[in-house]
Amino acid sequence: MTASTTRIDVSFLSGGERCRAWLYLPTGAVTPPPVVVLGHGLGGTREMRLDAFAERFAQAGIAALAFTYRHFGDSDGAPRQLLSIRRQLQDWEGALAFVRGRSDVDGSRVALWGSSFGGGHALTVASRHPELRAVVAQCPFTDGVASAMATRPAETLALLPYVVSDLIATVSGRRPVTVPIAARTGEVGLMTAPDALPGYAEISPADVPFVNAAAARVVPTILGYRPGRRLRSITFPVFVCVSNSDSVTPAGPTLRYATTARRARVKRYEAGHFDFYTGVVFDELVADQTAFLAAHLEPGGTG
Repeated sequence: MTASTTRIDVSFLSGGERCRAWLYLPTGAVTPPPVVVLGHGLGGTREMRLDAFAERFAQAGIAALAFTYRHFGDSDGAPRQLLSIRRQLQDWEGALAFVRGRSDVDGSRVALWGSSFGGGHALTVASRHPELRAVVAQCPFTDGVASAMATRPAETLALLPYVVSDLIATVSGRRPVTVPIAARTGEVGLMTAPDALPGYAEISPADVPFVNAAAARVVPTILGYRPGRRLRSITFPVFVCVSNSDSVTPAGPTLRYATTARRARVKRYEAGHFDFYTGVVFDELVADQTAFLAAHLEPGGTG
């Protein structure tokens, strides 16, 4: 933590349960600052480098709320490791309601920031809220079919027995049948790209171990999820940060969807999906995102 920011442990309600979060505030602000809401990707929690982005935004005078979805990390929700698109979108809505209800941030100047699967969520939520100022979609998940086609068909088919078993467990009230979120190529997992398992290890702090499991029932909903289609209905500025060598969320479909947006800025980076979170690529990326957010969250701006 730097001297220029303050981090507060907070929580908010979503579906009657609590999402835990960190609120980063610029110190010494004369008036309530604008705020950006940050959500992570598949199975990610706020400790997995959301804090790094949030702190940099706060250093630039933009408050930031980094939250953890229900069923993961220290947020509420049973069963654990339940990855529900519907519930995660509710969590985004809960986060928005939370920042708008606070007096220490300016609820009229709000932006969204999502990475990977959270980037798809950010686009979906942004399309429902024309009053927002801006959205940043970092290596966003935009098309479930396209992401599935980026893996070998045999690896996708290998998930099916687990899906069936988990759906049976759901009906019978048993504990979820889980699959790894990230696995080695050729193994069973939601992501089997070569950089997926080491990527999660790289961004997970030693004191908050990554729980590499998700209820298998999510697979059909991921395949049918196409948040890239929402870009065409977002009326305010969108910054789409694309990895040219993305092995998890392929660049091609994202770039095609971005052409349908009314006010999109697209920047391509020569870095892999998980390279965005650390090192020199992170420094370049967060500087670009900070400049974008600052430009569209200015007082009196229209977005």
